[in-house]
Amino acid sequence: MAQVYRRGRLGYLLTVLRREELIEAARPLIELALAEDIGPGDITTQATLSGGTRGEAVIVAREGGVLAGLPVATAVFQTVDSGIAVEELAQDGEPLAPGEVVAHLRGPLAGILTAERVALNFLTRLSGIATLTSRFVDAVAPYPAVILDTRKTTPGWRKLEKYAVRCGGGMNHRLGLYDQVLIKDNHVAACGSISKAVERVRAAALGVPIEVEVRTLAELEEALALGVDRILLDNMDLPTLREAVRLAGGRVPLEASGGITLENVAQVAACGVDFISVGALTHSAPALDLSLELGG
Repeated sequence: MAQVYRRGRLGYLLTVLRREELIEAARPLIELALAEDIGPGDITTQATLSGGTRGEAVIVAREGGVLAGLPVATAVFQTVDSGIAVEELAQDGEPLAPGEVVAHLRGPLAGILTAERVALNFLTRLSGIATLTSRFVDAVAPYPAVILDTRKTTPGWRKLEKYAVRCGGGMNHRLGLYDQVLIKDNHVAACGSISKAVERVRAAALGVPIEVEVRTLAELEEALALGVDRILLDNMDLPTLREAVRLAGGRVPLEASGGITLENVAQVAACGVDFISVGALTHSAPALDLSLELGG
């Protein structure tokens, strides 16, 4: 599996999942999806095909984009019928052209047709995330800013969706609430101030980076004085972002978040922030159109 990230600060990204790790993460979802789709049996396929009918099929990209999740799709077919041979003709992270064949399948047609929809559901969803991520990454290419995902993921799909972000050239924020401290506005409200929240985290001696979310320049100055590891600038307009970058003076990495779109992400990057987190990568990515066609 190719590692496809384009740039990075190694302290702030997850390890790229190896093929076996990706499939392991997907396995419970595959089993759930197949049970949901097949139920007692694929009655259409059972009625129209004899069990011994064999044939070939291809998976084709109907539009351009970035591939992600092909090993998962392969695992779906081979879970339904281990006799299905899948030749993967492209790798996750590679750009796709319209009409490009990404896989060639051979084996029992009943198994291929029964597995088709679930396999494509994984493949189109993850490729859609990778494709949208690549558009954000391309939009900020003239600047050093790194595109990050968020925790706004489909329940149960987090590892897969964050993997797809990496396939698109983005990087991962924390995987969950357990691997990095991010003091947000509600934590500050509960503690009474940023200073008190940071003091409590440091007293806990967690041994992980501390990031603080700020909404105003006054809060930024408070966070800077505390020497935290990273500061998230929440929903700031462009003039305020530029002033925040000036005030920070490179002392701490800055992350912009909130209201980031393809239309404004380059302007945000031009302000000089180090990271830009985009919830839309995982919560609003449209599926990439791929289809299965019988015949080689």
